[in-house]
Amino acid sequence: MSELKLYDYWRSSAAYRLRIALNLKGLDYTSQSVNIAPGADEQFQDGYRALNPQMRVPTLEVDGRRSGQSMAILEWLDETYPEPSFFPADTWARLQVRAFADIIACDIHPINNLSVLIKLRKELGQDDAGVGEWYRDWIIRGFTALEEMAEPHKANAFLFSDQPTLADICLVPQMANARRYDTDLSQFPRLVQVDAACQKFEAFAKAAPDMVKPD
Repeated sequence: MSELKLYDYWRSSAAYRLRIALNLKGLDYTSQSVNIAPGADEQFQDGYRALNPQMRVPTLEVDGRRSGQSMAILEWLDETYPEPSFFPADTWARLQVRAFADIIACDIHPINNLSVLIKLRKELGQDDAGVGEWYRDWIIRGFTALEEMAEPHKANAFLFSDQPTLADICLVPQMANARRYDTDLSQFPRLVQVDAACQKFEAFAKAAPDMVKPD
């Protein structure tokens, strides 16, 4: 078994994905907090930059080798530790899972990432109300599509299966972000239902931000 170390931040949704995934796989890992909050900015320090040239979290260290980018790491985890799989057996269902996850990881999350919000405040002069409006707008656009994608599979316990997949792993942190920014989720009943089902899973509950927040 490889030695796994996660460079983490409790509120990072990308890091939250990896905490869920590592728990689902039943993998032991150590966690090293990297405080990316404005004013702390530990990700920009030379020591962390040497680990991850992009200066973002998460980073996964495996037997001394390191990689960033949560989606790539999730694929690696599933290839390296195939049980339980993050994907259904059917290839078309696997495509749907990836498409759902990528809407979150490629379309919603990057536009609402911390670096973008800082630019909105410091360079474009937006106040809390303006930043919140920006944040919610992109979530609602993405969630509107995700709700339609999830609806045909509502007989399943989770989004595309009766077991959590990559889609669920990506959804739950984004739901936490939506609630943090007071997004009205009443128009997304299937997403809310799946999020609630996931929270009953120990792997998801243990990974939640409030569970790993430093004292």
